Amino acid sequence: MTISDVAGVTVGHCTLAQGAIQTGVTVIRPHGGDVYRDKVPAAACVINGFGKSVGLVQLDELGVLETPIALTNTFGVGTVANAQIRAAIAANPRIGREEPSVNPLVFECNDGYLNDMQALAIDEAHYASALDACSAHFARGAVGAGRGMSCFELKGGIGSASRIARIGEQSFTTGALVLANFGKLHQLVIEGEAVGRRLQASTHATPEQGSIIMLIATDAPLDSRQLRRVAMRAAAGLARTGSVYGHGSGDIALAFTTAYTARHDADFIALPPLINDARLDPLFQAAAESVEHAILDALHSAETVAGRDGHRRLSLNDALKARS
Repeated sequence: MTISDVAGVTVGHCTLAQGAIQTGVTVIRPHGGDVYRDKVPAAACVINGFGKSVGLVQLDELGVLETPIALTNTFGVGTVANAQIRAAIAANPRIGREEPSVNPLVFECNDGYLNDMQALAIDEAHYASALDACSAHFARGAVGAGRGMSCFELKGGIGSASRIARIGEQSFTTGALVLANFGKLHQLVIEGEAVGRRLQASTHATPEQGSIIMLIATDAPLDSRQLRRVAMRAAAGLARTGSVYGHGSGDIALAFTTAYTARHDADFIALPPLINDARLDPLFQAAAESVEHAILDALHSAETVAGRDGHRRLSLNDALKARS
């Protein structure tokens, strides 16, 4: 079960894994067309704002995506945003001239423990490669933007999950994809069990300095205001894994729907019947559960990785084996 269970959503990675360079780019496409011309309703929720994303201000104002969503490391945000702009211009040469500019959307986490971010290894070709690789079938774990990420002081990265929400006589799919790079080991909770305390009896005095990006896709007909309400429920799924949204953690959630698009050059936008707010609870539950299990998927899917200056992150599976 992944975010691509929502029909039309695809994911692609470009992974850099050599010595001190352990990083990459991940791209999420909400549909197979031109997102600039057929914009997707979306909204974001900033749970803790220790982050360096691009594009959130306009997203908050207009409530639509204009490009695919890109994930990378902190120092790669500007480069990837430029790559998104170039790709949009290549498909729409009137952008920034006869037509308005485009709003790139890039999220980041700091992979500096395993990856030498000062090397500025991400270039625009890596975004293009991840975009070209987009598919309904994609790898999870230590791949793409998740290559150098840590989660609960173990190996983190890309995880995904999905749920079905039933409202009245209709069923809707809700899927999540996370870039998991947060948490202290003693905090880790899996299905209600304090697994982290089994792996580490004492707590560290060092503060949390991670982040998590949580993306939620649904085919339920919602407007951007309702999508922000769905995005907020990502925090419930995050908390179930033991996170307390530490001071140095950038925790951001975004939700979008594939139920309809807003045509760029249309005078009017035709909306399907939207779900009554009073009937949204099944979607809230699906969002929380899919985020929680996407985080666990990232932990279970990742392998042990060694990187910069001999730093190493054990996978959850290897940590549990070592403990037994």
